[in-house]
Formats: sequence, structure tokens, C-alpha cells
Amino acid sequence: MDLTVLDNPIVQSLLFYPREDRPGGSRLPNVFDGTIPVADEIVLGYRLYAHTPGAPVILYFHGNGEVASDHDHFAQDYHLSGASLLVVDYRGYGWSTGAPKVSALMTDVEPIMAALPEILARAGLSEKTLVVMGRSLGSVSAIHTAHAYPDRIKGLIIESGFAHALPLLARLGIPAEILANLPDPMGNIRKIAEINLPLLVIHGERDNLIPVSNGQALYDASPAVQKRVVRVPGAGHNDLLFVAPDRYFGAVAYFLTQIVPPEEETP
Repeated sequence: MDLTVLDNPIVQSLLFYPREDRPGGSRLPNVFDGTIPVADEIVLGYRLYAHTPGAPVILYFHGNGEVASDHDHFAQDYHLSGASLLVVDYRGYGWSTGAPKVSALMTDVEPIMAALPEILARAGLSEKTLVVMGRSLGSVSAIHTAHAYPDRIKGLIIESGFAHALPLLARLGIPAEILANLPDPMGNIRKIAEINLPLLVIHGERDNLIPVSNGQALYDASPAVQKRVVRVPGAGHNDLLFVAPDRYFGAVAYFLTQIVPPEEETP
């Protein structure tokens, strides 16, 4: 379908909550900030938290209202889980330029993947062991990346993601006349049914924005032989890392060791 149907000011105002930020503010070691050109005069900002050269790299698409620099608080947890973390902002978020658009959540994946080898090489890393991860809104970009580039991805992690877009868009207040007779504009459930990659799904059982049934549906639809769903009792949409940090990062660490055995983590 033509995704530009949803690229209008009404949808943008209800769906996206961009925050501005500046690069260069991290006090952590081995942090690399930069930009990726995605269209004429539009760039996406990113922050790379580099771990050891042979470790997996998680390409991370964050949730709504978040920006790359927020992950200064959790980068060490990803390192302890065994991975470097590359967080890419959406248009209009952080130090990205342009305005956020539904269509760009998917179309910007191609230039991101094109830029990835050089970004990692500058930090002494490789995309040999690349995992893509998406939280909430980021599930769109993450699933699309795994669907479009299965030969470059070792595994997929979805946290608090949605299976069907239209119920979520309606819950967010998108007018019914815009959604009427509209096919699912993002296709998460359709795409994940065609992705035969190791999958980890993490979802809070008290998520009132994107109910846990969404995470379960994504897990059920996946044809992967190696897949796991972690449903966290007592956790909602935005507090998984605070309600159950050990279980969360324990699941991520275990997933990484399953798809990248330790003996493969050397350069």
C-alpha cells in the first residue's frame, strides 16, 4: 500500500512525540555520535556504544518519545549482556533533521543499512554478528529491517511491539475516517511470519498501550525454530527495565549466546 496515506499532519501530531538533542554530550567511554544521510538535506542521528570488537552489535530502534542519548543509562547493561549498541533516531528526534513520517520508519532502513559497515568500522567493529532490536514504535523499523535484510541479520528482538497497527492507531486517536478500509500500513504480523530468524519477544503483562497479546501474536506468527517469548508479570509499557531489569537483560544475554556462541565472538 501507499504509506504516504498516513504521512499527514493529523497523524504526525498524534503518533509522534519527537524530542531534540545534541550530539557529543555523553560522558561514557567508547561512544561515537554521527549522522546518516537518508534524503535530500535530511540526516538521522545515531549514538554507538562500542563494546569489544568481536561482540555482537545490536542495531536498536527505540520507542516513541525517546532519543538515542537516553540509552546512556542502559548501555553498560547491554555491554554486560555481551553486545555493542547502536541506537538510531527517527527523523525529527535527537539531532536528526526533517519531520517524522510513518513511511520513513521503513524507507529510512535502506540508507541506514548502507551506512552501517562504515559506522561500525570507524569504531573497530564489524556487522558480522548483527542483531536488530525494536521497542514499541521501533518494532516497525526492526521487523522491516529483518524482513528486508535477512542475510545480514543474525537475530531479532522485539520489546513491547505491536502485531496489528490499526487498533493501536485508533487507540492513539487517529480519526476513523483516515483508518477506514485501510490495510495494515506497517505489516508487522505479515512480515514476521516471513522472517525465519532467531526471535526474542519481551512484553509486560500489564501493558495497557500495546497489550501483551500483541507480543504473543508476533511470537506465534514467527516460523523460527529458535524463538522465545518473555512475558513479564507486573510490568507495563514503559517500566520493563525497572520492574525486571535482571530478567530483561538476562533474556537478552542468553539470546545472544544462543545465536553467537562465545567461540565465535573473537575477531
